[in-house]
Amino acid sequence: MVTNLHKLGTEVSDSIWIVGGTRSGKTARLVEQFCIWSQTVKPVPPKVSDGWRSGRRRARQTAPAILVLAANGDNRLELADRIAVATQGKYTFHSTTPFGFFEQEVLLFWPLLVQSLETRAQFPLRLQPETELELAARLWRRELDEGILQQTGVSPNRMVRRTLDLLQLAAVSGTPREEIPSILEQGFAGDGGSNNLWTSMGELLERWREWCLTRGLLTYGIVCELYWRYLLQDGTYQQHLASRYQAVIADDVDDYPAISGHLFDRMLDFGAAGAFSYNPDGGVRLGLGADTEYLARLENRCQSVENLDAKAGLAPEIGDLAVSLAVNSEGFYPLGLSLPSKVRSLETTSRAQLLRETAEIIVDAVKSKAVEPQEIAVIAPGMDAIARYSLTEILARDRIAAVSLNDQRPLSSTPEIRALLTLLALVYPGLGRLVDRDGAAEMLVVLGSQKHRSLETEDSHPTFNLKSQIPNQKSIDQVRAGLIADHCFCPDIDRPQLLAITAFPRWDRLGHRAAAAYEQIVEWIEQQRSQQQERLLPSPIALLDRAIQKFLMNDRYLPYDRLSALRELMETAGHYWEIQGRLQRVEPTNGGESETIAHFIQLLRQGTVTANPFPVRSEGPEAQAVTLANIFQYRSSRRAHKWHFWLDAGSPLWLSGGAATLFGAPLFLRSQQGHPWQTEEETAADQQRLRRILLDLLSRCSLLYLCHSELAVNGQEQTGPLLPLIHSSVSCQQSA
Repeated sequence: MVTNLHKLGTEVSDSIWIVGGTRSGKTARLVEQFCIWSQTVKPVPPKVSDGWRSGRRRARQTAPAILVLAANGDNRLELADRIAVATQGKYTFHSTTPFGFFEQEVLLFWPLLVQSLETRAQFPLRLQPETELELAARLWRRELDEGILQQTGVSPNRMVRRTLDLLQLAAVSGTPREEIPSILEQGFAGDGGSNNLWTSMGELLERWREWCLTRGLLTYGIVCELYWRYLLQDGTYQQHLASRYQAVIADDVDDYPAISGHLFDRMLDFGAAGAFSYNPDGGVRLGLGADTEYLARLENRCQSVENLDAKAGLAPEIGDLAVSLAVNSEGFYPLGLSLPSKVRSLETTSRAQLLRETAEIIVDAVKSKAVEPQEIAVIAPGMDAIARYSLTEILARDRIAAVSLNDQRPLSSTPEIRALLTLLALVYPGLGRLVDRDGAAEMLVVLGSQKHRSLETEDSHPTFNLKSQIPNQKSIDQVRAGLIADHCFCPDIDRPQLLAITAFPRWDRLGHRAAAAYEQIVEWIEQQRSQQQERLLPSPIALLDRAIQKFLMNDRYLPYDRLSALRELMETAGHYWEIQGRLQRVEPTNGGESETIAHFIQLLRQGTVTANPFPVRSEGPEAQAVTLANIFQYRSSRRAHKWHFWLDAGSPLWLSGGAATLFGAPLFLRSQQGHPWQTEEETAADQQRLRRILLDLLSRCSLLYLCHSELAVNGQEQTGPLLPLIHSSVSCQQSA
């Protein structure tokens, strides 16, 4: 047992377990507790004297003594801000997420892991999910081609993702990876795959893990396994952990993975105090790695338990009734049932009509000053592209902005990104198969939508120049771009190019502005080609940055979502080339730079969904906008709005919360391991999830519209679990 090094000369109160529903004041209580501890908790310099640790001594002498954890990045920012305001910024603390902490510790103490794993001493790089999927698919290509890694109705890419997710689920649950095949065999009991498949999955994961560690590459699953299985068991690391933190504050532990409980147990054993908030109706990430029930046992480690009984929003009025109707009614509802006027129903025959009428209600409410746009949220089990586009366009006609919450769309769905990928194929050689006439035309429209200084007088001041006040002028529209591409785009396998504007016999019909814009684009591309041939172009990332600065950010206003997409592209590209550089150093290949660029372009065009960039809050018009989100995104953000519109309220997807559960996830819950997953258990889990969703969302609004169409997008009748609640609301409206 590691001795308690850090409580010498300080006094920290007993650990506290704070339990309460949504918006009951749990986070505020944690902030209050932080303020109390900040008066007594002081950092104590650790005793380090040997080797690589001595180089970090000075930094750790002033290291924060309180660890503050939140469920995700957005929640972390909000919690950190609230603490900073409450303490007037006078006390430093370490703020992160559970996985962020695991990753930081693995990187910080990598030399310890190198010794225990006997692997190469090279600084590790973490793989993003999209790169992880590509590399694993390459490594397992033979097994995929031969049908060894195959399930009926599952695509090869999805099969690779499922297999990788199993390593992640095992790691976050604290399960040895060697037990994965036996857990699958016991859990599915022959349903969903053969024993040979489970064995093959286990063997492939072993090969993948070894391949990554040999090259110094880390994934989410590998990071978590290295932390709980090796680092957290290391005596030297335990001493450092004990000396660094005197207290830990963790918000919403119901969304934490099981190995977070291992960390908290260690810290409490070493004498640290803990303050934990827990929401029985939370568990947003159940099925995605969280183990709500396992974390609940931390209550037994706390000397003080505080129950916050406050209820918010509509939950006190109709929470229990809504749960009873949706979960227990089996399609029936009692006659004469009375729902408050704050619950309203909107019913249509088609979904298109539903989207239109929903938007019209929002417009009328905003115009009448009944509610502000930022006080409205439209929530659906699946916020598809049709709903998002329709609502955004209809609201925009009345100058009402709409913003999608954590919109996880493929980068290639953004015109600016597609244009930049086409630009790469035009500058670098050997990429002619990746650019066609339509791609070239779209690129001209996007890059030609700037205000060209060459068309103005040089002494014109931007403040007084009328043209400078017009955002995103389209010098080249779709029609002109199509004509130019038809006559000036010259396809070629090695060197496709854009010819001079005079290659179009009637170029004079395009207009001076379009012709000048096109020539400027062609001239810029030729300059980059020349620099690339002379090795003066540092990298494709440099080319992307130049293009963004030249064509997309110069004298132009871009909406927040487009800026976010460009940031995602640059982060993804930087990560991709960093990984490729590592692989080339470890095992050089004959493929040149163009081959790497081709893989990158194809990866994005296949619809790869990249992680959101580092969270940055929108300001200006985007902050005064209606929020569009699916259930999972909205609950994860832990936001609240006065008005809720539950779109597709009759959809059966409400039972699953709109979030896809990872394959085999229930089998890795600590309470489930070693037991088969029965149909009855799945039904009970779905009902419990629906109960949590209803109570959680009802606590986040004070007026609710149940928006239901008889027919779904595919024309089928809607038969979801909320129908009894919808019918009850309709009856109450008619009687009123």
